[in-house]
Amino acid sequence: MDTRNTILYVDDNPKSSRLLSSVLEECDFCVITRNDPAEALALCRRTGFDLALIDYEMPTMSGSRLARELKYLMPDLPIVLISARVSLPPEELEFVDAHFGFGTSLDDLLWTLRILTTPRVVVAEPHIPHAVPQEPGLRHGISQEPRLRWCDST
Repeated sequence: MDTRNTILYVDDNPKSSRLLSSVLEECDFCVITRNDPAEALALCRRTGFDLALIDYEMPTMSGSRLARELKYLMPDLPIVLISARVSLPPEELEFVDAHFGFGTSLDDLLWTLRILTTPRVVVAEPHIPHAVPQEPGLRHGISQEPRLRWCDST
């Protein structure tokens, strides 16, 4: 089972999406990219994501419009908008949880992605030892406490 958080990254520039996707994968995120906003919307109707990372300026649909459409589909989905602009008008950020523009450091973006995505906790099957002598508190040599494994993207 993959315990990484899954990011939908939508950017019309294939070179930019390959570069940032590889960085995010190295930082232990699972990244699914789409270069067309309409394809991204269709995918979101079939698949869930932990976060959407969206480029602001795309020819067929702006990033802020895509953010609005995604919030209608998945109201709890965190959305991060990236752009080459230093700032955007407030109405463009209405459905966005964070905006990163020109001059933003990669560390700031990664930190925000980690904050907006929740760490995954995986509950494993109970541990069954091969031959454990009967001890007080154990039933048939099997601990009744499930073993937990904590997975964090930090």
